[in-house]
Amino acid sequence: MPVTMDEARAWLRLGAANEDALVERLIGAVTNMCEAFTGQWLLARDGAEVLTVRRQTARLAARPVVAIDVVARIDTGGDDVVLDPADYRVDIADGLAAVTVAGATDGTRLRVAYRAGMAEAAADVPAAIRHGMLRMVQHLYEARDDAKVDPPAAVAALWQPWRRIAVGAGR
Repeated sequence: MPVTMDEARAWLRLGAANEDALVERLIGAVTNMCEAFTGQWLLARDGAEVLTVRRQTARLAARPVVAIDVVARIDTGGDDVVLDPADYRVDIADGLAAVTVAGATDGTRLRVAYRAGMAEAAADVPAAIRHGMLRMVQHLYEARDDAKVDPPAAVAALWQPWRRIAVGAGR
């Protein structure tokens, strides 16, 4: 997780460890919220997507993609046929990845294994994102009994510079 239990406990000024399970769940929820808001995976990890080719190209939803590991065509029986790297081209720009397969027709399905994420280690996640996460953990911790309390605007302000939004079907 980009924010550690010790960081969250210190931010919340918790002495005893009796609420660690709650805080851990809040960190997980906030990590998901931050990734959804920014449109980017925070920590690098492996992923896979099943994609449909249009105009010989398929675009991954995950962002920022740092490497494509395997591209496989899914045959009519549902089995993967791993493609030779000479049979496809990978384009990664600003974290968006597209795979172009020579001779692929519209509707061809691919399974693409990749690695995506903005940082390899929690300490490498930008400080503003991490601070926003701590503030959101605090908000959820303090507002857990009052669903009417709005999240602090500072969180969105801290995360906004890293927000990436896909526009249109072609992304």
